[in-house]
Amino acid sequence: MKRKLTPKQQKFADEYIVSGNAADAARKAGYSERTARSVGQENLTKPDIKNYIETRLKQLASKRVATQQEVLEFLTRIMRREELEQVVITMRKARSIPVTEADGKTYDRLVYEDVEDVVDTKTKNSDSMKAADILTRVLGMSKGMNPELEAAQLRKVNAEAEIARAKADILTGKENGTDRTVIVDDI
Repeated sequence: MKRKLTPKQQKFADEYIVSGNAADAARKAGYSERTARSVGQENLTKPDIKNYIETRLKQLASKRVATQQEVLEFLTRIMRREELEQVVITMRKARSIPVTEADGKTYDRLVYEDVEDVVDTKTKNSDSMKAADILTRVLGMSKGMNPELEAAQLRKVNAEAEIARAKADILTGKENGTDRTVIVDDI
């Protein structure tokens, strides 16, 4: 049966979650400076406090960490170019200012100033392609799409394994069924 934590124990557990330091959490929960270290360690061994800390950490983690479904949906929105990203653009804006000449004549002169603005744009094609690539790998869609490449990769892995086996045989003296001492520089 679960017992309810005392207010001091709950404060200790909440402070421990924040700092990860049992003595500091005990001090902040109101335990004496002199006993904070031992009380903090003792509290961490109590099943009710341990369960409370584990439960709270799971709750906090679930809110902060994206689920697989969320990641897949986000990548899909990027691939479909449904996500918007903000881009800063610089525009040249013309405005006229009145200029008076020495003889008193006035005319308008155009001056240009750079004005920055933030606009929403669809994701770039390169980002869309990267998202599609990640999705095909994660979902296993790319398997079997290029049998020649997969066969070549398998041959390479097998060849590397054979080379490693041959080197091991040489080092252990099992080469051609004979025992001999091998100097590592020979390999």
